[in-house]
Amino acid sequence: MRILEQHKVPYEVLTYPDTIHDAEEVAEILGVPYFTVYKTLVVQAENPTQPKPYLVLVASENRLDLKKMAVAAGVKKVKMAAHKDAEAMTGLKVGGISALALMQKGWQVYLDQPATQLQHIVISAGQRGTQLRVPVVP
Repeated sequence: MRILEQHKVPYEVLTYPDTIHDAEEVAEILGVPYFTVYKTLVVQAENPTQPKPYLVLVASENRLDLKKMAVAAGVKKVKMAAHKDAEAMTGLKVGGISALALMQKGWQVYLDQPATQLQHIVISAGQRGTQLRVPVVP
């Protein structure tokens, strides 16, 4: 939230029970369209030339196409990080991994293209149970 405030980006804090980890369930509880809730995935290059994994924001109902992600990242092949590995690498718990929380740590962030067609998306604030509704800036 400090990063958003620092850059004068308006946002809305949305909270829900931190026992819920599924992005589509989060959308239902928050009363927002499911396609506006974006989950943050941790993806690794299989032959890492990139020192840090990638963060990929994908709409709650979508699955990441690993082949397309590899092309976007300019690597031969990528794989999803296991939950325990994602938590160890980011220092955040799965369900609370936030691209915003990791921006100043040099992580490459990829946003799924359909988000650019929306006015706002809902993303993790960096802890389970807290989301942020933020504007999409193309």
